[in-house]
Amino acid sequence: MKNRDFALVTERMGPLPLVNHFLDHLGIEETFERFVPTTHPRVKLSYAKALGILLRSILTEREPIYRLGEVVESYDPVQFGLEEHEAGEVKDDSVGRALERLFDADRGSMLTELVVTAAQEFGLDLGELHNDSTSIRFTGQYSNAKGRSIRGRRAPFITYGFSKDHRPDLKQLLFILTTTKDGAVPVQFRCEAGNESDSRTHEETWEALCRVTGRRDFLYVADGKLCNAEAMDHIDGRRAVRHRDPEKSLGGQGVPRVDPDP
Repeated sequence: MKNRDFALVTERMGPLPLVNHFLDHLGIEETFERFVPTTHPRVKLSYAKALGILLRSILTEREPIYRLGEVVESYDPVQFGLEEHEAGEVKDDSVGRALERLFDADRGSMLTELVVTAAQEFGLDLGELHNDSTSIRFTGQYSNAKGRSIRGRRAPFITYGFSKDHRPDLKQLLFILTTTKDGAVPVQFRCEAGNESDSRTHEETWEALCRVTGRRDFLYVADGKLCNAEAMDHIDGRRAVRHRDPEKSLGGQGVPRVDPDP
C-alpha cells in the first residue's frame, strides 16, 4: 500500500444532477432523437446530444454557443449526457448544425408531446392557463430577417414595434408565453413579428392550447389585450362546453377571464 500511487480526480457537477432528473422524466434525449435524427454519417456528435448540451447550458451557464466546449470541459461530461471521448467534439459548428435541423423539424408536435409528458409525469393541472407577452430586443440590423420562407418554413420578422423594454430604437420580436397556474410551467410559446399587436395573438394561442391540452373547457387568463371582439367571439364560438348554471359558471370554465393591465 505504501508504494501505490493515487490520483485525485475532481469533477464538477453543479445543479446538473437535479436538472437531469427532470430531463430524464421528460425523455428529452429520446424526443430529440425522434424529431431531430442524425442523418449524416460523418457527424461525430449527434444532433440530439448537441441540443441537450445547449439546453443544459441555457439552464445553468447561459454562455454563447462558441463557448459551449469550454463549459462542457469544466463539468463532468456525463452530466451533459456525453461519453468522455465525446466531450472534445462539442464545437460551435456541431451545435449550429443541430439547430439547423431543429428549425426543419416538426417543433409544434415535439413541444406538444413534451407538454403532455410533463403533465402526466408531474401531475400538472391544465385547467387554468395564464398568457402574457413581451418584446425581445435585438442589437443590429438583421436586414434579412423579414419573415421570409426558408425551406418551406416561416422565419421570424425582426422589426421595430412597441417596445416593452422602452427601447424603440432597437428591432424586436414579440414573445408569447402561456403557463399553468400550477407552478407556472410553460405550456405553449411562440414568437411573432416585432410589430405584431398583442390583441391579435390570442385566437391562435387559444387554438394551440386546445390541441396541447386536448380540451376546450380550461380557464384562459390574460391581460386587457384579450378584451377585443374578434378574440372573445372566436373563443366563445369555438369552446365546446358552456355552463348554464350560474354557480357552475363562477369558476369560469370554458370562458376567458380578463385581468386588468398592471
